[in-house]
Amino acid sequence: MNLSVVLVEPEGPANIGMVARTMKNFGFSRLVLINPNLTDESYSYAVHATDVLERALVLEGFEEALELFDLAVGTTGKPGRGYIPARAPVMPWELRETLKGYSGSVGLFFGRESIGLKNEELERLDFTVTIPTSEAYPVMNLAQAVAVILYELSKERPEPAVEALKPAAREEKEHLVKTWAELLEVMDYPKDSERREVFVKVFRRFVGRAVLYGREVHTLIGPLRRARLKLEECEDAER
Repeated sequence: MNLSVVLVEPEGPANIGMVARTMKNFGFSRLVLINPNLTDESYSYAVHATDVLERALVLEGFEEALELFDLAVGTTGKPGRGYIPARAPVMPWELRETLKGYSGSVGLFFGRESIGLKNEELERLDFTVTIPTSEAYPVMNLAQAVAVILYELSKERPEPAVEALKPAAREEKEHLVKTWAELLEVMDYPKDSERREVFVKVFRRFVGRAVLYGREVHTLIGPLRRARLKLEECEDAER
């Protein structure tokens, strides 16, 4: 699986090392660190997974990391409207099924130990995954959360995708969302611009959760664009 674990501003040096160790336990080696507190303690806690830390890609910003992946998945211990507006997270075993057969690059984003991923960061991701835990104490330690999700993903390795179906790149999916937004604009639907923006956001989340292939994206773009052009022709004829 072409998957990278992305730690967004990890605060505990020991946690970084334990995550690297956990990754190696389950056969994953790609680690991306965004503005990490990386110290000698991190390498000490990594034990025999120091090679994962040595090969880790260290970046300064969230957006920089986002551009690396065709599919970006966020993790949260606080699902619900109050924390992640209008979004329903999947469970770890559902994530495994979703990624089955997918050969594109996947970024699995984990947030800060203190506050997790911010809402504005979660909004930029394709969809989210959460671990069902006790309501009495729903938030897990960072390394434990990584372990649970990677365990689920490693239980059944995805079959190779059909060569003819190339995973949709982020730019292709954004093109699809833009085409949908342009169609709504021409339709003037909904008339309230803020509601129209919500329609675009919901469509973007749908596209992210669908795990589309390039051919499928272009198949969807075609009729949406044609509908927009037809509506524009009708408007021109009425003038």
